Amino acid sequence: MKFSKKIVGLLGVAATAVLLAACGNSSSNNGKTITVGASSVPHAEILKHVQPELKKEGIDLKIKIFQDYVMPNKALAGKELDANYFQHVPFLKQWNKENNGTLVNAGGVHLEPIGAYSKKVKNLKDLKDGATVLVSSNTPDYGRVLTILKDAGLIKVKKGIDITTANFSDITSNPKHLKFKRSYEPKLMPELYKNNEGDVVFINANYAVQAGLDPRKDSIALEKKSSPYVNIVAVRKGDQNKPAIKKLLKALQSKSTQQWIEKHYKGAVLPAKTF
Repeated sequence: MKFSKKIVGLLGVAATAVLLAACGNSSSNNGKTITVGASSVPHAEILKHVQPELKKEGIDLKIKIFQDYVMPNKALAGKELDANYFQHVPFLKQWNKENNGTLVNAGGVHLEPIGAYSKKVKNLKDLKDGATVLVSSNTPDYGRVLTILKDAGLIKVKKGIDITTANFSDITSNPKHLKFKRSYEPKLMPELYKNNEGDVVFINANYAVQAGLDPRKDSIALEKKSSPYVNIVAVRKGDQNKPAIKKLLKALQSKSTQQWIEKHYKGAVLPAKTF
């Protein structure tokens, strides 16, 4: 009899544990906790800024930091993340094309102006004939680089081309015979600049800031605010309508957050929204 009572008691404990586990899973599945992959600067910092606001909305925001541009989309597609925040639309389009992906843009947050840095000249127009220009291997950024060089009067590109898909093969005029080297990982560009390699080095703002550079003061040319390369929150197709994702975007795009971005990064990171 005592043995039977012990078995019943154990079964009761087990049932309670299963019930609690089920409740826990339900909480996770209903979107109260979301995990967002992000680059450390400025993306993770901006996400940390909105964590308290989301907490008030009943959303527990978890942030997973990535140090490259390769893994975040793989992790999102593999359902290891609920969203990621590190890329612009041209990058997302190319990734979807190359990986048969269906990730979508849930909304824009900020612009990280790519810049030209040099220890040899103070203006792009001062580059000598045959100068070497170092660019990362991140193809979606090529249009940004070409735009800066074109605006400086150093090159011309094919008329009517979509600049977001432009490549160096689209250059129609290069009177200074600039030499382009573009085999480097984006995160290595600040190191190349500090080592005085090449005549000019193009660096994404997030990696520039991480390396202690101030894009406004240290670059010799900087991407304009009108650039189409706004950094976005990406999600799996259909998830952009989930309440938790909508609350995340509302917090990131709020007037207070956009003003915080402008004030905190002092122009090195630009808010996507105007107010």
